[in-house]
Amino acid sequence: MSEKNLVWELVRDEQIIKDRWMDMKAAVYRLPDGREVGPFYHYSRQDFVVVVATDENGDFICVRQFRQGIRRVTTEFPAGGIEAGEDPIDTARRELAEETGYTCGDMELVMSVPASPTISSNTSHIVLAKNCRPAGEQSPDPYEFIEICTVAPEDLQSLIDSGDFPQPGHIMAYLLWSNLQKKA
Repeated sequence: MSEKNLVWELVRDEQIIKDRWMDMKAAVYRLPDGREVGPFYHYSRQDFVVVVATDENGDFICVRQFRQGIRRVTTEFPAGGIEAGEDPIDTARRELAEETGYTCGDMELVMSVPASPTISSNTSHIVLAKNCRPAGEQSPDPYEFIEICTVAPEDLQSLIDSGDFPQPGHIMAYLLWSNLQKKA
């Protein structure tokens, strides 16, 4: 089967909400067999970075914060949105400093992947940051209340297993880091 026989044609998009956080639309598509189906809801948000940061001891630098979607406090890697014109590495440096007060000279973009291809159009950029060290105070956004913690690599899997490290993109970033460690 050729790709031509798989592509859905957008018939119409209806704006539902557009604000600082989200651009949500309801779409109707024409399927390859000619039928129209919908609505399919999709949203756009800004691209973002997930920073897999380790300190000079090799422990992960993590943050704990409330996540309104699941209504509880979670542990995760520092992360944040890429501002217009900003490079993912520059965003990773900024977010690491803002959320944790740490700095790092050794950063590497290791993967860029669609965050949730079924319902959104943004990209997650996974950045590894090694040998990070404290460099100042946190300066989180006004709506962020963040606690910094370090997690030994051997303990992160337990956090994942217990549901205390629940962000899928952050789990993927950890698994990527783990795989790279095995190859090193």
